[in-house]
Amino acid sequence: MFDFNQKALRPHQERSISLLRQSLSKGHRRPVLQLPTGAGKTLLAANIIRMAREKDRRVAFVVPAISLIDQTVEAFMSEGIHDIGVIQSDHPMQDWSRPVQVCSIQTIARRGFPESDLVIVDECHNQYEATYRWMDVCPEVFFVGLTATPWAKGMGKYWDDLLIGATMRELIEAGYLSDFAVFAPSHPDLTGVRTTAGDYNQKQLGEVMGDGALVADVVDTWLARADGQPTLVFAVDRAHAKKLQTQFERAGVGAGYIDAYTERDERRAIERQLGRGEIRVVCNVGCLTTGVDWDVRCIVLARPTRSEMLFVQMVGRGLRTAEGKRQCVILDHSDNHARLGFVTDIRHDRLNDGEKKKAGEGKEREEPLPKECSKCNFVKPPKVLECPNCGFKPERQSDIEPEEGELVEVKAKKVATMEDKQAFYSGLLAIQRQRGKKQGWVAHTYREKFGVWPRGMYAIEATPSAEVVAFVQHKAIKYAKRRSA
Repeated sequence: MFDFNQKALRPHQERSISLLRQSLSKGHRRPVLQLPTGAGKTLLAANIIRMAREKDRRVAFVVPAISLIDQTVEAFMSEGIHDIGVIQSDHPMQDWSRPVQVCSIQTIARRGFPESDLVIVDECHNQYEATYRWMDVCPEVFFVGLTATPWAKGMGKYWDDLLIGATMRELIEAGYLSDFAVFAPSHPDLTGVRTTAGDYNQKQLGEVMGDGALVADVVDTWLARADGQPTLVFAVDRAHAKKLQTQFERAGVGAGYIDAYTERDERRAIERQLGRGEIRVVCNVGCLTTGVDWDVRCIVLARPTRSEMLFVQMVGRGLRTAEGKRQCVILDHSDNHARLGFVTDIRHDRLNDGEKKKAGEGKEREEPLPKECSKCNFVKPPKVLECPNCGFKPERQSDIEPEEGELVEVKAKKVATMEDKQAFYSGLLAIQRQRGKKQGWVAHTYREKFGVWPRGMYAIEATPSAEVVAFVQHKAIKYAKRRSA
């Protein structure tokens, strides 16, 4: 018996179902429905299943991770769908005769495909070979893909229509998602980090981001900006995540750690600890990008990426609404926003078919890239002069200092050589020792001057030049003015 306790759909969910019906009526058999994280995808899927069951159709719902099986079953049952079987290893609900099957993609890849009239593929951007093999052997079956990021290369070879049910900006403005504020306090030097499979090489990236000064800056910035809010930190690899966890704990901040090998019970325990405030930070390695409904109010991006999909998934973990939550604070230590823009501006109107783009074709961006406020590191929208966070409005600077009645030659800015940088660095080392500055002061001051960390510099002191002394004095004056403001 089919029992369904239907909840009222939100406007974007109703629009999504309408778009899906229109697509199928036009003859499409493999549409992809794009909905941002937090758009109520499970409720929408439950309604699609209900409509299919009203026509006595068999439905398979495919998830990309074993950890999502029980979560999905519980969600469907809460929506009144009870005639469910599970295809996942030796799960106690295994029963292939049930008309609704919740399937692990890994299990059906080994055991074969259940009899279905409709297959709903969750997180379809993952592009599992088993999904496409299922499409090939069962061409009469309808497939519907669900994802927040339908931008994987080659998706258009298998899926035949892209339906945008709602954009992230629409849901933020409607109050269904949290707004966000971005600060970019660090700018890692990724020069020399090669690209592998479309993203930064993980080994080289781990070496760069594991730099002690960068790790310390993550914690210092969190203490200054996050106000103790529950936080997810995205690291490059396990060693990097462990190093970040250790640094937080040394600063007196309770921190957890999760990677792909963390047991389900331990994950749930960490979730409960974060919810109760026993820990404030969870450092993870790319495994909390989907299926996480935690109350997260700060996202730390310590993982640079070229992937729009990974970028949106990481930020999306912090955009769910919660009681008392005004906005999500995003601390970008990776230059991802400078590289990819705001997540709300990333948009593609077509599926990628894997073909090389023609001249003039490229990213469909509604806005140019955002800019960082030079005073407070707030990442402000493009073309906005006055910083919405601190009110600072930069004025056009000029290197021309004319004397009355004379024309002055406009000279190009001098480009610092490695010798210039070494001399500056050596002078800073001398000042650090003389004035008893903290460890890391030299690296941060060098970065303020040149915009990169002091890689390749020799730890040799030298008498500081007038330029070094003036720069340090100017830095101290700016700091004193901020303190007195």
